[in-house]
Amino acid sequence: MSKKDFYELLGISRTSSNKEIKRAYKRLAMKYHPDRNKKKNAEKYFKEIKEAYEILIDEKKRSTYDQYGHDAFNQSYINNDNLNTETSFSDIFGDVFGDIFGDNSNQNINKGSDLKYNIELSLEEIIKGVNKKINIQTLIKCNYCNGKGAKKGSLPTICLTCNGNGQIQIKRGFFTLQQTCPNCNGLGKIIKNICNKCNGNGRIKKFKSFSIKIPKNLKTGDNIRVSGEGEAGKRGGISGDLYIQIKVKDHFIFKRENNNLYCEIPIPFYIAILGGIIKIPTLEGLMNLKIPSETQTGKIFRIKGRGIKSVNNKFKGDLLCKIIIETPINLNEKQKNILYNFKESLNNKYIYKNTPKINIFNKNIEKFYKNLNN
Repeated sequence: MSKKDFYELLGISRTSSNKEIKRAYKRLAMKYHPDRNKKKNAEKYFKEIKEAYEILIDEKKRSTYDQYGHDAFNQSYINNDNLNTETSFSDIFGDVFGDIFGDNSNQNINKGSDLKYNIELSLEEIIKGVNKKINIQTLIKCNYCNGKGAKKGSLPTICLTCNGNGQIQIKRGFFTLQQTCPNCNGLGKIIKNICNKCNGNGRIKKFKSFSIKIPKNLKTGDNIRVSGEGEAGKRGGISGDLYIQIKVKDHFIFKRENNNLYCEIPIPFYIAILGGIIKIPTLEGLMNLKIPSETQTGKIFRIKGRGIKSVNNKFKGDLLCKIIIETPINLNEKQKNILYNFKESLNNKYIYKNTPKINIFNKNIEKFYKNLNN
């Protein structure tokens, strides 16, 4: 079953501003939050609108979604079942007025940082898809304290200032605002005996290796998001994400622009004059291309549907072949005599009938000097 369009889910247009996206999300989140709405499908719908909001509120993710649809994020290891549904009413309500009083939410204060990894791929790897091994330095959970930041045999104590919430509430007339607890810096716990291995941070630096599946038909500048493979969260917080940025290497035959492929095809001068059939490379194998007689160098032939598929497989680009006429070299005497006789066969009086571009060029030279001397 296909996913519903994110814009339709939030009931907004594709030109909606971030403010309109936030407003639509808040309205629906308050209505369908599982703590408030006990209907059977309320939680499922809440997850869907939360996913839609998280994609559309991010400028880069929104641009990717607008271009590739759901398929781009299916490849990015996003799963509705893994979305955080523990959004409380106070979080939603606080966000509604965040633009007025400032955003004091510390919901993700312990979350690990996202990481970026640049990877270069050949055109062949992009076309067929490939598994790549990633080796990256990151912060992982400290195995001595299990990410808690306290020495073995010692446990963090609950911060009495915020009662372990990491936030304190301050009344401002009708509103109750939340701020980061100054005593525990939003962590909710106080560590007296810190772990010597991680200095109480709950994380240590280490190289981590794993394999990642690169989907087909990506292009330079595309990103793959791998959830939870960024830095480990501080003192047991959730891990960040890993963003793999794609760069496609220059190719020895093809040049790619969007989903179109370009290549230069050298042909002998006699085929350019007389016409003929040549073999050209495509992604599906060699194919015949008919060259009409009197073809000029620089002529471009477009072969429909022989380019690269879009990520969502809804569109396939074209192959554009630019003809380059090659002048023969290393001729023997017999071959030179044939060409000499060909030259002599041209009637000098009507030579420009055979070479109209030369004729136009010579006339333009005459015009240039005439204008220059007037």
